[in-house]
Amino acid sequence: MLTVNIHEAKTHLSRLVEQAARGEPFVIAKASRPLVKVVPLETPTAGRVRRLGFLAGEVFVPDDFDRMGSAAIERLFEADT
Repeated sequence: MLTVNIHEAKTHLSRLVEQAARGEPFVIAKASRPLVKVVPLETPTAGRVRRLGFLAGEVFVPDDFDRMGSAAIERLFEADT
């Protein structure tokens, strides 16, 4: 893995970032002591962007979903009276 000193990194930052984006990470060092590692971010490709409705047809919601558990909830409120 490429190691560059901080001055060289400042001088050639654009080129180094392009290399890292292509999958060639590098290390920035100061006084020969490694400080940081620059690696590419894993971003979704254009065809893999997450969107609403991606589970359409995969998930079943019962018709009485908004009434599920209502009897138990009513009993909890009536318990105090």
